[in-house]
Amino acid sequence: MMANDRQSLPMTIAVPRSATARQNGAGIGFMLLAVTLYGFMDALLKYQAARYPVIEVMFFRSLFALLPLAWLVMRSGGLPALKTKQPRLQAVRAIIGFVSLICFIEAFALMPLADVVAIGFAAPLFITALSVPLLGEQVGWRRWSAVLVGFAGVLIMARPGSGLLGFGTAVALLGTTTYALSIITIRRLHTTDGSAPTVASFTVLAAVVTGAILPFYWVAPTGTDWIMLVAIGLLGGCGQIAFTHAFSLAPPVIVAPFDYANMLLATALGYLIWSDVPTPAILAGAVLVIGSGLYIVYREAIRRGA
Repeated sequence: MMANDRQSLPMTIAVPRSATARQNGAGIGFMLLAVTLYGFMDALLKYQAARYPVIEVMFFRSLFALLPLAWLVMRSGGLPALKTKQPRLQAVRAIIGFVSLICFIEAFALMPLADVVAIGFAAPLFITALSVPLLGEQVGWRRWSAVLVGFAGVLIMARPGSGLLGFGTAVALLGTTTYALSIITIRRLHTTDGSAPTVASFTVLAAVVTGAILPFYWVAPTGTDWIMLVAIGLLGGCGQIAFTHAFSLAPPVIVAPFDYANMLLATALGYLIWSDVPTPAILAGAVLVIGSGLYIVYREAIRRGA
């Protein structure tokens, strides 16, 4: 964001402020668009993962996501935009992202939609904690306190001592952890590579690997399932573009909080489609996790001078 110049005339101040406000508004708009696209994609993933093998659902998710991502690559300069200076790290990131996506699709098949989304919101907590040993970042006591509060929220949702910690919850937590590792890897890649090779490597790897083993799991889709499976990939690819564009338009402290609107959408869709109602433990834990995540975003903005 542009710093204000106290010596400027009022008219010269109004222009950059107006431009910044428009950019922030556009960033929020694209974040809400991404949340909507991802929300409906998650609902379709849950619906189809209960009817078809996870490998098959993931194949369609990856294959048709290549269409909007190919458009993004062409807008970024074509094939030269896919060049990477860290091919090994790109491979690591693609593998970690692959595992994370499998975990979340499996979790959607086993748990209510809002429960999986709520657990996934713990990703910023894992990112903050893991960035210390993996990136050498300095985390102050305020952010560590937020991480501890957030982890308390995760424990409330998972309830490990109650005997209710099922396979679905464990898979969702593994998906969240690997997602956090993926984001940390992206931070390291960002120093040398653009977003195009990072996005493309993960999506291509997922499509190729699932496509190679798909014959062993193939169940022929019927009726409108074809349309839903194609829509999963298109929604995911377009959502990824909207999400990335949101952060290119406005600072994280402006747009990141609107990502939590996904909880409202997931709760609404879960109730309308499956009659799922989040338990008090899930709601209480989600409040702690979301509050901690927002505070971490706020402290990151202060630390980086955003």
